[in-house]
Amino acid sequence: MAEEVLIEPNGKSGGHLTTSLLAVAFLSSFGSSMLYGYNLAVVNSPAEYIKDFYNQTIVRRNGSGVDEETLILIYSVTVSIFAIGGLVGSLTVGMQVTRFGRRGTLVHSTVLVFIAGGLMGFSRLCESPEMIIIGRFIMGIHSGISLSVVPMYLGEIAPKNLRGFLGLVPSIFICIGVFIAQILGLHEILGKEEHWPLFLSLVVVPTFIQLMLLPWFPESPRYLLMEKRNIHATITALKWYRAKCNIQAEVEEMQEEQRSLSSVETVSVLQLFRDPSVRWQLVTVLVVNAGMQLSGIDAIWFYTNAIFENAGIAAHQIQYTTVGTGAIEVIAGLIGCFTIERVGRRPLMIGGFSFMGVCCAGITFSLLLQAHVPFMRYVSVACVVGIIAGFCIGPAGVPFLMTGELFKQSYRPSAYIVGGFLNWISNFTVGFVFPFLQMSAGAFCYLVFCGVCVGVAAYVFFIIPETKNKTFVEISQMFALRNACEIENQPLGTTDQLRLKKMNGYGALVSEDVDKMDRTEK
Repeated sequence: MAEEVLIEPNGKSGGHLTTSLLAVAFLSSFGSSMLYGYNLAVVNSPAEYIKDFYNQTIVRRNGSGVDEETLILIYSVTVSIFAIGGLVGSLTVGMQVTRFGRRGTLVHSTVLVFIAGGLMGFSRLCESPEMIIIGRFIMGIHSGISLSVVPMYLGEIAPKNLRGFLGLVPSIFICIGVFIAQILGLHEILGKEEHWPLFLSLVVVPTFIQLMLLPWFPESPRYLLMEKRNIHATITALKWYRAKCNIQAEVEEMQEEQRSLSSVETVSVLQLFRDPSVRWQLVTVLVVNAGMQLSGIDAIWFYTNAIFENAGIAAHQIQYTTVGTGAIEVIAGLIGCFTIERVGRRPLMIGGFSFMGVCCAGITFSLLLQAHVPFMRYVSVACVVGIIAGFCIGPAGVPFLMTGELFKQSYRPSAYIVGGFLNWISNFTVGFVFPFLQMSAGAFCYLVFCGVCVGVAAYVFFIIPETKNKTFVEISQMFALRNACEIENQPLGTTDQLRLKKMNGYGALVSEDVDKMDRTEK
């Protein structure tokens, strides 16, 4: 019987971007990551209409309305409860991906979107502001799950030479979600008072498409082999996602990673913090995830309209200018996605954070001088655009990618819990503290964000090695010296050497000894 060994002639495991890989990256990001961006921006356009609905409902219930401060407080809860939900969702990631798998978690979490969409969509009909708040909280839980699980899933199914490209696809869809919400929020489309319940509930459309199609794609091969120990399902998944010549090399790389683990059981968050062999990887996750939110990007969105007004842009034109910034986000994200495998992770992070730091300083000086130097108003607009572009080209997506790359299989879920928790708590902190910081420090508040950006860029420059085109084991070995520990990576014995062969159209793992006997008999 003819046999075909599934390995490239040069022995390398560089993979190609197959249709299946691209489809699952787009599908998982479209139905999950995009909703995070959409929900960040969807409450901006109908804000006044939602406040009026709140006030009218209170009048009907109590006979009198509330003052402006109370109304703003209720609406602030509506906006910020999304981050609280995200925090809760991020804490459940480890348990869910271990029990249901990466793809399975995404599929199971779609029920949250349908519940949230239904609550928000029927809130006006039921005359219940509480339904909007609860719906936003549930959407936050879904986003807290998907922000960690989507990059984890794509990072595990991607070959090492495409891990960066596929890892940034979710960040592009986050930008697309913001952009779509900005476009739909225009007065000419769904920006009218009668349309805001539909505007909030449209999240169910991409989720429904994801639910119909994603279950047809295989689970993560790494999860199937290293956690479920299902070799047949692993081979099936690899044959689905790869060119057939790459399968043997990839299985061997996974087995090498599995042998280097002291335990195949998923490590808890407490064990992760106690393990000295991943100390610097953990510090890196803390720094880059906190830095992503503390860089001031959320504060920039908070102050964008005021900066545009000071630049002389007419009030009725600001909504179109905001849409323009959304388009810049998408373009910058695409640039980062298509250059990361050429330039690497470090240049995008260092360059992105450094450029953001310069622009934050530029906003401070332009705001201080614009009363005396008229053209400084336009400098402030350019700095806002620069911060957005610098963020989306690297810091928006690379931290999620790094969180998956720096850890091996059993550590990865807990690493995403830590990164996700810190991301959401930093997001909430900036949203809560920035108005007070801006009142007390004025234009100088942006120097705080400048310092954070420069500090993170310096950390990446001096501490983090380049992980481009490296296996998870190779990345762990690069950190081993800094962690002052040895990596368990003993060579296999003769009886453990496994080869993948294609027999009768099915993959099979056989030992080298068995393979030699088989060849002798022939």
